[in-house]
Amino acid sequence: MTKVVIIGAGKGGRALLEMFVGDATVSILGVADVNPWAPGIEFARRFNIPVTTDLREFVTDPRADLIIDVTGSPDVHQTILRSKPAGAEVMGGLSARFVWDLLAERKRSEELEDRYSLVVRELQAQEGDFIIGQNLKMREVAELVARVAPAPTTVLVRGESGTGKELVARAIHKYSPLRDKPLLTVNCTALTPSLMESELFGHRRGAFTGAIADKVGLFEKADGGTIFLDEIGDMPLEMQGKLLRVLQAGEIKPVGDVATRRVRVRVIAATNRDLESAMQRAEFREDLFYRFNAFTITLPVLRERMEDLPVLAYHFLRKAEAKVNKKVERISTEALDLLKRYPWPGNLRELENIIERAVVLARDRSIEPEHLPLHLQEPRGLAVPSDDGLLAGKERLVREFERQAVLRFLRESRGNVSAAAKKARITRRNFHRLLLKHQISPAEFRTETVKSHI
Repeated sequence: MTKVVIIGAGKGGRALLEMFVGDATVSILGVADVNPWAPGIEFARRFNIPVTTDLREFVTDPRADLIIDVTGSPDVHQTILRSKPAGAEVMGGLSARFVWDLLAERKRSEELEDRYSLVVRELQAQEGDFIIGQNLKMREVAELVARVAPAPTTVLVRGESGTGKELVARAIHKYSPLRDKPLLTVNCTALTPSLMESELFGHRRGAFTGAIADKVGLFEKADGGTIFLDEIGDMPLEMQGKLLRVLQAGEIKPVGDVATRRVRVRVIAATNRDLESAMQRAEFREDLFYRFNAFTITLPVLRERMEDLPVLAYHFLRKAEAKVNKKVERISTEALDLLKRYPWPGNLRELENIIERAVVLARDRSIEPEHLPLHLQEPRGLAVPSDDGLLAGKERLVREFERQAVLRFLRESRGNVSAAAKKARITRRNFHRLLLKHQISPAEFRTETVKSHI
């Protein structure tokens, strides 16, 4: 066991104590500092470590193996060298500075890791539209958001329309140091090239027809905060060059002005376009692409995270209840089954709109298949492929009919197998065979009945 004396109880001394306390290979003989209320002195007292304002009390201790001087004072260092026992080593000067820098870096890393873990937990627990669920790709997205949020890095969010790119941008801003600053959103497809330049960078009075007063652009309004450029792939080439200047130099020039202005803005962009193909067609600048591509987050489409569909559907159900001011408590098993079979080309946005429509149409407190759009109600996969043949196609159609009929009878009988068999006009034993054949659990229907009465 190494016996250590620490001289200097400021930030460096306290950092050393935090590292050594609890280490079975180190025994701290004492901590010395001229300031009796130094941070390290207070910390040492809590752990019953001897303290003093006279360094000679500990420096002369014959048990000392190592004396660490973090005061940075040449006079103190010389006093230690003159007073120390013959067998004791002294660490001070550049060596102590190196240790202090190492400890400071370690502490910063630990703080970042703690913040990262906290952000991931909050993202998983939050009640907003940014739902992670059980999908592995979405869990990776949450980790990337947590990693990049504290940094000032420019971020590109990619994904199909309706996958929630703006939600990711808002999550990054929410967990960044700029959370108390503005987050401004710009839809690049909604503005003409001339109007876009004025909106982003502002203009001077008289710069063009209709410019009757000076206007502050969105980049200047967002100074110190974050700007979200949605559908960046649709930005005209001329504007792409001006945006690149903002990213590289942090400078904007209002329309009609001769002077540039400096701004500090974090930029998050999103697109559903294939930017690599757009570059080949000379529709998107390579230098701007590589500036954005430094940190990319790609969102999965809804059809790739179907295990989360029930959670998402019920989230949008609660949201639609509040918006429509109508109590609808559940989604029937049949309706949920239809939702699971649909490929969702419009992703989360389409799911949200369909659930809201169903809430409006629902007559009681449950969403049923008839409340869904016709293209969801139509049985999918019942067409006979050309290579299926008559018998194979017939078998598949009968199997699907059986499954749908069993589901309906169970729902109508609220999971009571005997009642469902009676409705189907078959024996209870044969109904059980159908349940096993189609892997259907009556308990799910009984659970739904209980929920509907809560």
